[in-house]
Amino acid sequence: MKGILLLTRAELNRLRRNRRYFIFTLALPVVLYFVIAKQSTKAYGVEFAAYYMVAMASLGAFSGALNGNVIRISEERKVGWIRQLRLTPLPANAYVVAKLLTSMATTIPSVAIVFILGASYGKVNLPIWQWVVIALVVWLASLIFAALAVAIGYRFAPDQAQPITILVYFLFAIFGGIWFPLSGVLQNIGKATPTYEAVKVSTDVIAGLTVPYGLVIGLVVWLALFLGLATLSVRSMAESV
Repeated sequence: MKGILLLTRAELNRLRRNRRYFIFTLALPVVLYFVIAKQSTKAYGVEFAAYYMVAMASLGAFSGALNGNVIRISEERKVGWIRQLRLTPLPANAYVVAKLLTSMATTIPSVAIVFILGASYGKVNLPIWQWVVIALVVWLASLIFAALAVAIGYRFAPDQAQPITILVYFLFAIFGGIWFPLSGVLQNIGKATPTYEAVKVSTDVIAGLTVPYGLVIGLVVWLALFLGLATLSVRSMAESV
């Protein structure tokens, strides 16, 4: 376990120099919140500023987990970095576990910054327990996309992984109700996405509503699905890395 933690620390140090991470994970959610959050309306039963705080925290978390990992994993597989790690005393799953832990760690700043912005600029006032619960929901939901990043990064070459990642990013952002609240047909479609489920669970908590079990089960199913895909990708590519 010590070796995995050391590898995770090394990953975090490398990520600090990644401009893409800062743009999609930190800068973009903050800019969008400043521009859009101040609206005198409601979304999903809560004030718009509260909804958009959750949405932008989710955007930063899932962007960091997905965009921050796919291309790097694909490139590291291509240049043989994963093969070199397999020659060390590290456990066979050390690389994947370190990537997942790194994603979990890097989502914390994006969630914290957007929540601070929501409380100060958006005037979102919540009991402490609600802040904790919605932070945990967004944080744990990011693990879903960290697993997807492993699945895509292991399976595809960099020139293929990039357009696939962009497509996945936009689909989950739009149909997840992250950039704007959904209604009508779009909402019916979006209900099946993990991004929508994470946002809706959080807004239900803020509104003081009972969270439907279906939303929680949906998040668990998505996590199991993407972890399964990641496992298949790693096993199928084991001989080529």
